[in-house]
Amino acid sequence: MQTAPFSCYFTLFSKIKKWKLLHFSILSKKIVKNRWKQLHFFVDIAIMEKIREELHAMTQISLTIYDQKHQVKQGKRAPESESTLLQATAEDFVTLASQECCYEDGDKIVVSLSRSGQFVWVTLDETLATTLVYIKGNEWIYPVNLSKNAKEAAPEGRFAGKSHYLSVRVATKEELAAYRNVALNPHDQKEFLGAYPHAHANVETRDDATFFACNAIDGIFANTSHGNYPYGSWGINQQADAALTIDFGHEVSIDQCALTLRADFPHDSYWQQVTLAFSDGSQEILHTVKSSQPQRFSFQPRTVTWVKLHELIQNDDPSPFPALTQIEVFGRSIQEENA
Repeated sequence: MQTAPFSCYFTLFSKIKKWKLLHFSILSKKIVKNRWKQLHFFVDIAIMEKIREELHAMTQISLTIYDQKHQVKQGKRAPESESTLLQATAEDFVTLASQECCYEDGDKIVVSLSRSGQFVWVTLDETLATTLVYIKGNEWIYPVNLSKNAKEAAPEGRFAGKSHYLSVRVATKEELAAYRNVALNPHDQKEFLGAYPHAHANVETRDDATFFACNAIDGIFANTSHGNYPYGSWGINQQADAALTIDFGHEVSIDQCALTLRADFPHDSYWQQVTLAFSDGSQEILHTVKSSQPQRFSFQPRTVTWVKLHELIQNDDPSPFPALTQIEVFGRSIQEENA
């Protein structure tokens, strides 16, 4: 019988204890070249199989494109090929490609996961930067919005043409441990449909997509004008109690933020003081200046699940239009998911 390192059996023991399946017996104890103590456990085969599955669990990912009637769309993987259903399934990494598929307003891209609480890298359109998102449940629905309102806030090629490439990949532990902007999500939309981080606000100017809260976390810093892409921003419609919240969907450890104010002067005004509130009940008062550059602020590290920008104090100038181009929040994910 082959022996295995004690650390391996310790891991198995921990799993068994967790499931309260402590029916084992120690058969022998052996020292190999004075380096390892070996413990041999006799464990029921079914339990061993359960442990093996837990230790080596993979996530089955499905990517599917549905039409307005919730039927799987058809397309051609290549011009000379036959029409096929636009769906793909694989473990931990899946891609979906087509050279003959035209999106229509109301189509939906659905990401389904066999395991909930997963961090995944996604690319749902060539015009959307690959994004690390957290899917708390088992499904994320991404509506394809081709309305005039939506098009004004997006580049001309978004969900256009016939050739398309989509991908979803489970993130590694090393990627999750990296220090990064945990608020960044170019795939975010006005409504929450399954993926974090998500930005929402108590006001958005005229329900105009170029002023939606999600613009403030899309990673686009163009701020010397306003309105159509690429000058999207969060517009507050001159509302005194305007507030923007970013939900992370899981715990993050953060210690810095950066604010990029819209700087279409003299059309724009700016805030000279804002408050950043945290889910732990604490807050930071930040003093901002008239600038087109990102303004970075450090604070004591804290563990939170959301942040809120509110109590926006405008500078005393003639313009009534302060706005936010980007908010960044820096830190690390501390969730023990994707293990």
